[in-house]
Amino acid sequence: MPGVGTRPRAGRRSAFFARVYVVVRRIPRGRVTSYGAIARALGVPGAARTVGWALSACPDDIPWHRVVNAQGKISWRPSGGHALQRTLLRREGVRFNRAGRIDFEKFGWKAV
Repeated sequence: MPGVGTRPRAGRRSAFFARVYVVVRRIPRGRVTSYGAIARALGVPGAARTVGWALSACPDDIPWHRVVNAQGKISWRPSGGHALQRTLLRREGVRFNRAGRIDFEKFGWKAV
């Protein structure tokens, strides 16, 4: 399994990424979870960053937009996508407060 802060090898990476996609596909419309929650659900609590790498490379049928950071915010990424993610979440009924945070009590999903 990937370690904290290290990129997994190709074989491990593809197996781990596939496991991430299984979990992310289960997130219902209008709900969100965090990168860290997915990593913990997969038994690798230090692999939130690797979950992010998986989502940056995911197939089109993965609802990547339903994963946010631990603060309930959309994470900035060099490739962009912030506005698209916000739009997709809003279309599903997810609301943001003035600080750009999502209330996990209202919109959170437990990846257990």
